[in-house]
Order: sequence, then structure tokens, then C-alpha cells
Amino acid sequence: MSTTMTNGYFLEARGLTKYYPIQNDLLSRIMGRTAMLKAVDGINFYIKRGETLGLVGESGCGKSTTGRLVARLLEPTAGSAYLQGRNIFTLRSPEVHKLRKTVQFVFQDPYSSLNPRKTIMQIISRPLEVHGLASNFLQKRHRVIELLTMVGLGAEHVDRYPHEFSGGQRQRIAIARALAVSPDLVIADEPVSALDVSIQAQILNLFRQLQEELHLTYLFIAHDLSVVRHISDRVAVMYVGKIAETGTVEQIFERPMHPYTQALLAAVPLPNPVAPPPRLTLSGEVISPVNPPGGCRLYGRCPLAGPECAEIDPELRDRGGEHFVACHKV
Repeated sequence: MSTTMTNGYFLEARGLTKYYPIQNDLLSRIMGRTAMLKAVDGINFYIKRGETLGLVGESGCGKSTTGRLVARLLEPTAGSAYLQGRNIFTLRSPEVHKLRKTVQFVFQDPYSSLNPRKTIMQIISRPLEVHGLASNFLQKRHRVIELLTMVGLGAEHVDRYPHEFSGGQRQRIAIARALAVSPDLVIADEPVSALDVSIQAQILNLFRQLQEELHLTYLFIAHDLSVVRHISDRVAVMYVGKIAETGTVEQIFERPMHPYTQALLAAVPLPNPVAPPPRLTLSGEVISPVNPPGGCRLYGRCPLAGPECAEIDPELRDRGGEHFVACHKV
């Protein structure tokens, strides 16, 4: 793939959109037109080489769909995503095969992401076979043991089956499988949400260690703000298919500007609350992503909302220091 990067970014999404038609809903029958579930609706973001972008938001806001689009596990309705300067959605089949080597996925559930009928050797060596990275059994076995060691396991685990491991160990195996082809970008979709809190910290530290050792770039998807704060360099906050705010960890957690970001942070319990800064709270229910109304997606819940919020969808604007906010009122 080309090494010429758009605006110097390793990955850049422009107007990335994914709609799903809903054929048999009541609105379609009444209005005589197909309703659209707008899972991802024209979002823009970027990731610099070697950094971690944390993508955070409530369940159903479009985070996982965004990750699958960037990995080209889904085709977009509109928009583009540039990886090292190349639009991944214009790549043809041989180039998509190369993309699979450049971009790897770590899924949420370590219990279902590993084939229970395969040994760890078979699971981790499969990417090596697909991409022609090992010519014989001994090379594959040596590489698998190397990968297991890298994630804190060892040679004694190579011939075991997934059911013989704990959840944390299984996620380490899933990470080893993702690293088998030496990717540049790893997309981690809620990789610690199914684990105990004590194990979460170990896996997060492993991600950081591997990033430093292997010079990896991460798109880290999560709903837990403490996880995002621990692992990320920058954060993008999603709400009903849109990105509300992006910035550094310090900007998002210490100086949040968007009402939704403020409300998210206000909902996090503090261990030793003294005098937390006042933050906005929201009322009402989250709107449906199925044919959402025009204007700001937070209109109707936001105490700052004005008439323009109901009519005009706010664009992400740089408020200084690459701190982008999509809000008419801040």
C-alpha cells in the first residue's frame, strides 16, 4: 500500500456512513418508503501512527460498526477511509487481502472468538497459512510459541484447546492471533468488557506493552470511560451514529465541551468526591437511529438546545489544539 498519508494521518475517515434498510417496519408500511437505520452517519476522525484513539459511547451508538468499516468487514453506504493514503474502499481483491494483513481485529468475547475444536497451535497458525508467512510446520510452531510468549503464555499451552483457559488467557490468545501477521493497525472492540476488573488491568497493560514493543496503532472501542482513559492518547465520543467530540485524554476528561460528553462524565462515580465541577445532565430518552430527525441528535435532551439545534446538524469544529466539538452552543 502507498506510504503517502493523507494530511500526515495513518488512518483518516471522511464522511464514513453505514445505513441499514428496514423493510418490514410499521413506518415503511404507513409512509410507503423504506426506513433506514443510520448506524454510522457521516463521521470524520483520524488516528496518527503509533497512537491509540479511544472510541467511546453508549451501546448502539455505532462504535462497533465503525470498527468493522475500518477493517473493511463491512462496506460503507458512503464516505471513505484512508489507510496510509489509500482509500480502503477502492481496493480490489488482491489489495484487500494485503489489507487483512495490515489491519487486524480483537473481538469482545474471548469465549466465542476462538474455535473450540481447534488447538491453540491451529488457531494462531491459521493467519500464517493464509498469508504465506510460514513454509513448514516447524516454522509455524516456532512462530506460534514466540507469539504466545509475547502475550504472557508459553510453549506448554500450544497444544491445548480454548476450554482449558480462563477468559483472560483466551483474550491473550486472541491478541496473539491478531499479531501473527505483524499488523500495523489493531482494532480492539470492547476487548476487556467480558473480563473481571483485575484481569482487565492486566490485558490493558499488555496492549500498552505490545504497542511500545511493536510500534502498533490502535483503534480501541469501549463504553467504559475508565478503560478509555487508561489506554488512549486521544478520544472520540460517539452519540447515535455521530461523533460529538474528539480530543486528547486531558481535553476530554478535564475540559469536556460537548453537553453529551459532560453528561457521560457526570455519570461516572468518583472515589473521593470533594467538589466536582458542575456538569450538564440530560433528560429524556436516546432517540432511535431509525430515521432520526434532522438537526442535532441530542436535541430534546440537551438543556442548552436552541431553535437552530432542531434544524441544523452541527459540524465538528476545531476549538483549538485539535479539540473538535460538534455543538452550536459551545
